[in-house]
Amino acid sequence: MDEQELASETQAPAERVPRSMSPVLGSSEFINSANSRRLQQARSPSRLSANGGGGKNKRFGSPGMGNPMYGSDKVTFLVEGSRVSVDAELLGSQPDTMLGKMFCLSSVEGRLTRPNEDGDYTLKGISLDVFRCVLGYYKSAIMDCPPHVSIRDLREACDYLLLPFNEKTIRCNDYCALLHELSNDGAKELFESFLSDQIRPVMVQCAKRGDRECHIVFLCEDDVVEWDPDHPPSSGEEYYEVVRCTQLYRFFKYVENRDVAKDVLRERSLKKIRMGIEGYPTHMEKLRRRPNSDRTEVVYNYIQRPFVHCGWEVEEARSRHVDFQCVKPKPGLTPDPEAAYLLAGDMAAEQQEAD
Repeated sequence: MDEQELASETQAPAERVPRSMSPVLGSSEFINSANSRRLQQARSPSRLSANGGGGKNKRFGSPGMGNPMYGSDKVTFLVEGSRVSVDAELLGSQPDTMLGKMFCLSSVEGRLTRPNEDGDYTLKGISLDVFRCVLGYYKSAIMDCPPHVSIRDLREACDYLLLPFNEKTIRCNDYCALLHELSNDGAKELFESFLSDQIRPVMVQCAKRGDRECHIVFLCEDDVVEWDPDHPPSSGEEYYEVVRCTQLYRFFKYVENRDVAKDVLRERSLKKIRMGIEGYPTHMEKLRRRPNSDRTEVVYNYIQRPFVHCGWEVEEARSRHVDFQCVKPKPGLTPDPEAAYLLAGDMAAEQQEAD
């Protein structure tokens, strides 16, 4: 064989290296673009090693294979014990997603990513079927959800991987589950606007009065409330805050919307959150006198309206300490230690029952 043919065979790079030979991300020989990477590989007869020099490579082999930071064509994920190979450039086409940020060539986060000893990237908390649906977004911007995959699981995976979840990116046959998730998104966005525009000012007004919590009732805009000034309602409704908004009344009719609103209030670190529907007095119907008494009782007409109750102070733990009062004995009487001990035990038991 001629020396020229022998040199050409020795200079030809290998087409594929096994997955287990993937290098560690973050080496000093980082190539900024795919074009410069290919040009560097074409000029050099041997690939760069993982430690940045020529000659023999480290444990993970040549840096050009199995690593997107060094011009890899494939990235291998380990999901539920199964290996899934994905084109690195395909992931980098969506730089706003988590996987796109991890494996984009110009991303700083990618330099901190480390595979396992076999060169695989392990994904925990995501099933294999859900991950296959997620990969559809990188290929066609649409995730096809098969019937055996839960929409809720796909939604959680999209939130974790920073993927958009809407009617344009999800294609499935379970309209009920899809519309439920979309309704939750819409309810959260709508309640956040209600909270900042109408509910928060009422909370601030209560706080300026020195209150530590507030009870807000949502009335319709056409509700008529006429209380008798001489005989107001006797159940404490005069201390309630009232917000007239028909849209909020319709919003709180659904139990699912109330659950979403509770989550939003918890995110704002509010305490003692209660929501529901209760009766609210509108006008007095009659006065009646109690039998065998001179007191009169007011009867009001009530309508069912939603309410929100919340506070902003941390509830302190109640003290279990029993304060024993020392009774000064009368002159001439000798205190009985046994009787005093029994009396203290009875007082402690009564205190515990009261708590």
